[in-house]
Amino acid sequence: MFEEIRFNKIERLPKYVFAAVNEIKMAARRAGEDIIDFSMGNPDGPAPKPIIDKLIEAAKKPKNHGYSASKGIYKLRLAICNWYERRYGVALDPETEAVATMGSKEGYVHLVHAVTNPGDVAIVPGPTYPIHSYAFILAGGSVHNFKLDFDEYYEVDEEKFFKNLHSALNEAFPKPKFLVVNFPHNPSTATVTPEFYKELVKIAKKERFYIISDIAYADLTYDGYKTPSILEVDGAKDVAVESFTLSKSYNMAGWRVGFMVGNERLIGALQKIKSWIDYGMFTPIQIAATVALDYHEDEVEKIRLKYEKRRDVLVESFNKAGWEIVKPKATMFVWAKIPKEFEHLGSLEFSKKLLTDAKVAVSPGVGFGEFGEGWVRIALIENEKRIRQAARNIKKFLNNR
Repeated sequence: MFEEIRFNKIERLPKYVFAAVNEIKMAARRAGEDIIDFSMGNPDGPAPKPIIDKLIEAAKKPKNHGYSASKGIYKLRLAICNWYERRYGVALDPETEAVATMGSKEGYVHLVHAVTNPGDVAIVPGPTYPIHSYAFILAGGSVHNFKLDFDEYYEVDEEKFFKNLHSALNEAFPKPKFLVVNFPHNPSTATVTPEFYKELVKIAKKERFYIISDIAYADLTYDGYKTPSILEVDGAKDVAVESFTLSKSYNMAGWRVGFMVGNERLIGALQKIKSWIDYGMFTPIQIAATVALDYHEDEVEKIRLKYEKRRDVLVESFNKAGWEIVKPKATMFVWAKIPKEFEHLGSLEFSKKLLTDAKVAVSPGVGFGEFGEGWVRIALIENEKRIRQAARNIKKFLNNR
């Protein structure tokens, strides 16, 4: 009888593609095999010591162990706004234009739930981090995708982007209410210019849709590239919000600290839904996050340099092994085309074969949607010695095909 009860939201979610690779990986490890794992963007180092020390200090104070503020303590929201002022010259009101979230993923999902009506349409370029699409599906909305085109250096083809955006605005029904952008991009590492956001804000105002911008990898940039913010554009706060996380920049993934800033109406909706759903992060974590944003940006540079070195070693060693890859300008990932001789397999089967035969785990591109097919995502989460070992394994794998 109970089997007849349907869970429609869950049934709208597909099988998690990454689970297939993960199952093989875990079985191999249980069998004692050494798997070099590039499959998940999970930082491998601890948070910087000064931030941990502040957490411990704050946790020793009894007053910090009660319920916290769901939208974030005031000092954290102020630190968030000061961070934007220093970095982008953007003035924000900590009361009405900023909210602290339990990681940027949680904040994004809660925002989407707060502002999406049944049947609302969101435009999400693909490939895409899965939750960028499926948050809307879980909220009762629908998603219109178009391909994100970029050149050989992973720079977005802005002319094609806006052409595809206009087509989506004309084709989708009902008219799209939201557009999701994520630059530097996960999974493709693609980047955009400040001019991109100027044009995007102009279109959003004309066509009357909101923009949700995710800059989770803003700090992890290389070769002179600097991540722009949509909020730098005059009038952007009329149509846009932006999210960030301390997960990657500060090695604080498990701490679950992020934030959303920008349009007062959308931020107000997020603050309201959070007031019903949660009591906010553990206060000592918020205090430590405040100190991180206010005083320890120097620690971010150390982490950035670590990823830059790993990127250089991986691209150089994999190319020598016979897998041609171009250096990305941002993120903690490499977005690599499947070697030509394996294109017929598709990204999932190639990833399985790479794991089984070379003992190297990567994420199949199809897990990021149909436009990710033909690619794999390689996370820079193994040290340089392990990266070089992976390259040796891959060289043998390619030579024995």
